[in-house]
Amino acid sequence: MDAKTSLDTACSQPAWTAGLRLLVFDLDGTLIDSAGDIIDSANAALRELGRAALPGEVIAGYIGNGAPVLMERVLARSNGQPADDAAASAALRGSAVYQRALASFLSIYDRNKLARTRLYEGVEPGLQRLERKYTLAVLTNKPERMSREILTGLGIADLLARIYGGDSFATKKPDPEGLLRLLEELGIRPEEALMVGDSAVDIRAGKNAGCHTCAVSYGLGTATLAEETAELHLDRFAELLHWLE
Repeated sequence: MDAKTSLDTACSQPAWTAGLRLLVFDLDGTLIDSAGDIIDSANAALRELGRAALPGEVIAGYIGNGAPVLMERVLARSNGQPADDAAASAALRGSAVYQRALASFLSIYDRNKLARTRLYEGVEPGLQRLERKYTLAVLTNKPERMSREILTGLGIADLLARIYGGDSFATKKPDPEGLLRLLEELGIRPEEALMVGDSAVDIRAGKNAGCHTCAVSYGLGTATLAEETAELHLDRFAELLHWLE
């Protein structure tokens, strides 16, 4: 399931798309453009610690693995350390300043999560059409309650059969636990499901669960997509309709 297919490289539907029954979407960077609210909240948390704000593009590059990892990387960068330094991250996780920063970020973001967040172009009409034929679900590393409130606020929660977050299970993506639970609950085989996301974390989760995979190039974690090859590649959400209809 590793051959990459895009509208620029193929003119017909891959045969496996005919057997799909379940579409599972990542949230941030796939259905919603939430970068502004996350960046603003992370920088507000830094200011509460008396630290300088970081450039928005730096924080945007840390989105996708959940708030704990986001704030580990933000604090490491604020300390002048590499954001991907495992030793620095481990030290931060045990510190009081990290716990304060994480709690502050979550509180600020919870209050402002719909201030600037919007659906990407084509998402609402696309989901409305897809919902007629497929079961739709969201699996994100964002907390479940926040995810539900955002999707409700943006008017598309009712189109989704399941909404699961990073705190819904013992593990987060790229662990396949969430996807496997969805498959079990809905009575769907892995080969009948497609995981759609903007980062390597999403594609790896799909592969780990034995599902088909689709990467979007317009999201927040696209710099990581070189790490994983998805079967489909979208430059716009509406292109998913081309492959599935």
